[in-house]
Amino acid sequence: MTGATVAALFVRSDSIYKSMPGVDCYDLERDALSWPGGCPVVAHPPCRAWGQLSHLAKPRPGERELSLWAIEQVRLWGGVLEHPYASRLWAESGCGSFGVRDRFGGVLLPVYQSFWGHPAPKKTCLYVVGPVPEIPWSSWLPPGRVDRLSQLLREHTPPKLALFLVELARSCVVEVAA
Repeated sequence: MTGATVAALFVRSDSIYKSMPGVDCYDLERDALSWPGGCPVVAHPPCRAWGQLSHLAKPRPGERELSLWAIEQVRLWGGVLEHPYASRLWAESGCGSFGVRDRFGGVLLPVYQSFWGHPAPKKTCLYVVGPVPEIPWSSWLPPGRVDRLSQLLREHTPPKLALFLVELARSCVVEVAA
């Protein structure tokens, strides 16, 4: 399936996804809400309104709803959404228990981004509508702390993780009823 189009939604303007062939990127300027659909997605919606410190966050108007919209797109077109492990999005969107398919065919998988080279453990979850991937598990976690990293390092997707997510999305073709 190498080369099949995947949409990368809510990426940074300097995202690694923009250098990947067959990846149609939507950053703040291009606006993910303008994406017309039609292919699997890799979604990284804003998380500050959903995290453990959301009471201290200052999300933009309408930003919280973007994550719910992104979940809908993954459920409709297949693919994967990445969000923090402790995100309140999981409960609100009915993603269910870890490793158990929900009523939309999605499964929530807890991982550490350090498995793909992040300098801190960065506990996160992948919500996948498609086949359950083999996770490159490691018992070693780097000693770094996410809260001590620069904003750039906290927000950037490690290149190996981006490649993993794109290939995963390419395998997540959902049959759409006509």
